[in-house]
Amino acid sequence: MMKKVTLFFLLLITTLVQAQTARKFTIDLTDDGKAQMVCFLPSAPSGKAIVGVPGGGYSVLSNTHEGYLASEWLNNQGIAYFVVNYRLPNGDRTLPMSDVQNGIRIVRDSAAVWGINPHDVGIMGFSAGGHLASVISTHADFDVRPDFSILFYPVISMDEKVSHKWSCRNFLGVEGQKDPALVKDFSTQNAVRRHLTPPALIIMASDDRLVPPVTNGVAYYSAMRNAGNECAMYIYPTGDHGFGFGTWFKYHDQMLTDIGNWLNARKTPKPGAVKVACIGNSITDGHGIDMATQFGYPALLQQKLGDGYWVKNFGVSARTMLNKGDFPYMNETAWKDALAFNPDVVIIKLGTNDSKPQNWKNGADFKQDLQQMIKALRPDLAQPVKKKGKKAKAVQPAKPQIYLCTPIPAFKSTWNINDSIIQNNIIPIQQEVAREYGLQVIDLHTLFADGQDMVQPDGIHPNEKGVKRMAEIIAEKLLAP
Repeated sequence: MMKKVTLFFLLLITTLVQAQTARKFTIDLTDDGKAQMVCFLPSAPSGKAIVGVPGGGYSVLSNTHEGYLASEWLNNQGIAYFVVNYRLPNGDRTLPMSDVQNGIRIVRDSAAVWGINPHDVGIMGFSAGGHLASVISTHADFDVRPDFSILFYPVISMDEKVSHKWSCRNFLGVEGQKDPALVKDFSTQNAVRRHLTPPALIIMASDDRLVPPVTNGVAYYSAMRNAGNECAMYIYPTGDHGFGFGTWFKYHDQMLTDIGNWLNARKTPKPGAVKVACIGNSITDGHGIDMATQFGYPALLQQKLGDGYWVKNFGVSARTMLNKGDFPYMNETAWKDALAFNPDVVIIKLGTNDSKPQNWKNGADFKQDLQQMIKALRPDLAQPVKKKGKKAKAVQPAKPQIYLCTPIPAFKSTWNINDSIIQNNIIPIQQEVAREYGLQVIDLHTLFADGQDMVQPDGIHPNEKGVKRMAEIIAEKLLAP
């Protein structure tokens, strides 16, 4: 009788598990089938998806407890799960990188069919797979960069003296290990980019003797936190290395709760939300605002606009509109990302650094460089029509809608920023271009004229009160009928 009861419960459990995973199938990622992606689709999709990257020191694939075993729990949460069995590098890092990126591309391309929000696709990597996941998070182009990362006891450093020797050698190859620049670049704590590297959750055990936590996972967390990016880290007292989703891990249940809480706390862009790209210099970036990703003006603008909008910060400190400036914005990865974001609304807040003497000596190019940016954002926009003796004919606004923000006043000449150049040269050019192309101007310079209490001691950057005011002004403009 006991055997029959046990068999009954085993069948019941199996049925329940199967009910959570609606479909399981495999996709070839390469024509020769050497790289594959095993797909687990939930019966009740939440819209979230995770691409799994097994570990194995870049010499084997540990795709059971660091791969397939996660499918049941994730599908139970309504999360679609995709395990990438990537090609091993043997010194050619492009093989596993391209396989994982191809997997992410397929997931996003198939999002509508598989019940997935294409803007809620994360990556989860284990050990060497954690390194690969962090490489994709820091090096991949916008279209295949994940929206969040979960890194289990990750290899982060490619310096074999402080990391897992064989992961370093297998990924970079013998010759690559001799190249200090390559070692530094693929030690991914050095590749974290403010606002652009996706939020990360790092999971480790304090007694890991294979991949030292301090010089790897903790180093990545530190880089993320120093950049002001969203990041969390759980270090369990024991567990050593390689526990993955194995039920033998002492803190397994607690770990699942921690992962679930972190995933549930993430704010996911609403499908169909109006996409707002905030382009600018350090004022957009959030200089002097701790955790600017959450407390800078674009983040506060998101709060003001609500979940019908999706605001992203593409600000980079010290950048100029001028292509002959000391740090041109249009040379930045952030600019490429802003274009790839395909925004519905663009807020351009550049010009402050252009007023510096070393930059404004090229001020004659400011108008044409601003026009170049506008045309790149709106290639469908025709040239302004000018007739002799008449004003330029304004072109009707086209998608995306572009707002030009005048610089806020420079209350001090810190870094040789010149408010006279801003008022008498830069702002008039912005207004002229806005008229010609049918754009709207947000005059922050006038609205901040009496706002010395809204800037930091440097007299240039908004303080917490200032970024709040900026968000209010811009939100009012965007929400105006």
